[in-house]
Amino acid sequence: MYLLVMLTFFLHGCLGTEVKPKPPHETIVFQNGQEGYNCYRIPAILKTPKGHLLAFAEARRNNCGDFGDVEIVMKRSVDNGKSWEGLQVVADNSAHQAGNQAPVMDLTDKRFPKGRLFLFYNTGSAHEQEVREGKAIREIWYKTSLDEGKTWSEPINITLQVSKPKHPAAHPSYTFVEDWRSYANTPGHGLQIQNGTYRGRIFIAANHSEGPPKAQFKDYIAHGFYTDNHGESFQLSPNVEYAGSNEAIAAETSNGSLLFNCRNQSGDAKYRLQAFTKNAGETWDEVKVMTDVPDPVCQGSMIDYQPKKSKKVLILSNLNSQTKREKLTVRISIDDGQSWSKGKELYAGSAAYSDLVVQNDNSIGVLYERDEYSKIVYTSFTYEWLVK
Repeated sequence: MYLLVMLTFFLHGCLGTEVKPKPPHETIVFQNGQEGYNCYRIPAILKTPKGHLLAFAEARRNNCGDFGDVEIVMKRSVDNGKSWEGLQVVADNSAHQAGNQAPVMDLTDKRFPKGRLFLFYNTGSAHEQEVREGKAIREIWYKTSLDEGKTWSEPINITLQVSKPKHPAAHPSYTFVEDWRSYANTPGHGLQIQNGTYRGRIFIAANHSEGPPKAQFKDYIAHGFYTDNHGESFQLSPNVEYAGSNEAIAAETSNGSLLFNCRNQSGDAKYRLQAFTKNAGETWDEVKVMTDVPDPVCQGSMIDYQPKKSKKVLILSNLNSQTKREKLTVRISIDDGQSWSKGKELYAGSAAYSDLVVQNDNSIGVLYERDEYSKIVYTSFTYEWLVK
């Protein structure tokens, strides 16, 4: 009888009756109409050295429009996203706009062995179209935290280091030959390279418009900026040579460089764009239309990930459609972004911006907009679920 029981147990495990792993239920992090704001958009997330998750969003007080009275807010989770603490305002621009938050942990500064949290963001006092027309500018700032976002330093304006605005009507002191107008960080998390020649480099993906507005948004172009001295000074990466390249994200590659992945605002090819580099964004070797990653002209997110039993991979989240903002899908690349998998659909319905993070338990988390921008939710899954 004992042998019969053991044989039955063995066959039960070998004949495919094992339950397929599924993502856990989602947690609402930001809900429209709650906690003093009409709308929440543009998620960003990171993990702190303590393993806490910090979820950021633009809190739009009056409506869901991109411009207006907008603050940057944050919530914290200490249990891998199962629950979230109360809302905290971390950047404000009075009745105007503060947004496009790009948080990143600096883990290589010997002065701060517990890590220092940077929050890069933009401010604006006019609608994007007015900025594109040269009637105003958008500025770039950062602030830091030594206690994982509980308190923050005063903001530092780095506009003159990482942008090239020209119009004296916007600001008399900006006299660059170039004519950069609109400006936005990533959106999503920033990157610090942890390995290789460029270890410690903080790189922020960004985009700007240049000169008067053009058809198909071809006045927009993606670029990046970086610091190798923990925010003491900044340098610009070159423009990505693709007119209409827009919201971008960077991830560390297996050789200690980075991959740059962009939205194609022009819509001339409804796929993600990528710029490849061997020197972590100092130059671009190639700009490529990624025909294995369809996209409806929207933002996407990307991180590097170390599986337990194989080499490092890249993970990408975007909308697997060329017509609608829907079908949030997560893909992997085992060749530093030269190609991407078909992916796993995380949510079939209405979705938009997303941001990826690796939890303290090595699961993968996604903070994303869903259901016609009515909420920002968080879900997580194992790497095994993604590749199964």
